[in-house]
Amino acid sequence: QRMLYFSIMAPDIAVIYGKDIEKMTLSLLEAFQLDALIGARDTSIVLKPNLVAPSTPDEGATTHPEIVIAIVNYLHSKGFEDITVAESAWVGASTEEGLRLNGYRKLEKSLGIKIVDVKKDKYRSVRYSGIPLEISQTCLDAGFLINIPVLKGHCQTNMTSAMKNLKGCLSDRAKRQFHQLGLMKPIAALNMVLRPGLTVVDSICGDLDFEEGGNPVETDRMFAGTDSVLLDLYGASLIGFRPDEIGYLEEIKKMGRWADLGKAVIKELNHPAAASPSKPTGEARRLGRYTLQDDACSACYASLIRALKRLEEERLLGRLDKQVAIGQGWKGKSPELGVGNCLMKAKRSVKGCPPSAEAMTEFLRRELK
Repeated sequence: QRMLYFSIMAPDIAVIYGKDIEKMTLSLLEAFQLDALIGARDTSIVLKPNLVAPSTPDEGATTHPEIVIAIVNYLHSKGFEDITVAESAWVGASTEEGLRLNGYRKLEKSLGIKIVDVKKDKYRSVRYSGIPLEISQTCLDAGFLINIPVLKGHCQTNMTSAMKNLKGCLSDRAKRQFHQLGLMKPIAALNMVLRPGLTVVDSICGDLDFEEGGNPVETDRMFAGTDSVLLDLYGASLIGFRPDEIGYLEEIKKMGRWADLGKAVIKELNHPAAASPSKPTGEARRLGRYTLQDDACSACYASLIRALKRLEEERLLGRLDKQVAIGQGWKGKSPELGVGNCLMKAKRSVKGCPPSAEAMTEFLRRELK
């Protein structure tokens, strides 16, 4: 009966904004009735965050540990006890250093969970579509896998989020093979084998361009869902990419797994105004000179910064001879260019609260042609 209720009531994607990460995480878990999704209380549950490199989440590369804490506390409150955190840093980096830096070893004791460094785990060899996959036994044998990626840019795949985060379930040898085999098809193959029961995406301050962080863009946003492909289609739109610009999405479509973002039920659990006002840093500050920002929500401003970055990569940004107005301070005013529902009075604008970076990019492309 509870599973039937879930199938009727749960959205395809739930989105939430704000600063209280643990409270936001709990709201997302409740939106999907995680306890009903998992079922039996003796199920082995594995949490897979992103600790790609030894850095803290404010750099835009790694999962906020508050999300892991909130999930573990929720699970304990529902009677689940067999909980493991499993992760592997990229080749050449120390997972242990990332665990230590982000306080996971202390959490292991205080929360009574197990932590597995996948680099030291046992593996099982699987092949899919001719791709060899040497997968962590802990991840492969999980009764319920919860994926906790960071939505961010990536220098090779344009973006990384739900699907690519599962690469941390592999041996270092398999990771090297992925790159030798072109990366895109192997990521798709891995996602045909490993299918998390729930994915909670950390989009609080993902990096603009790189997997290892350094140029974070603050959005104060998280979202969740049960379909990794759908979540990555949604994530791509948020950071300004079309599906055909994400190679591993194209490859998994060829393998017969796809989703229709246009038909998805996307439920915002609160309003973007719940996020803090934007605080541009690093690369975002440089791109910010093309904006006229007045009390803009973080999520909206981040979309604009990512759209401007896409235009810069296409060598179109230099043609922009007017600054783009954004923010609640522009309500009722009529600048030349504006983005978001707060700028509905602008002479030319794109609607949305917030508009996706993809929508902003297309709008500005038309302006510059």
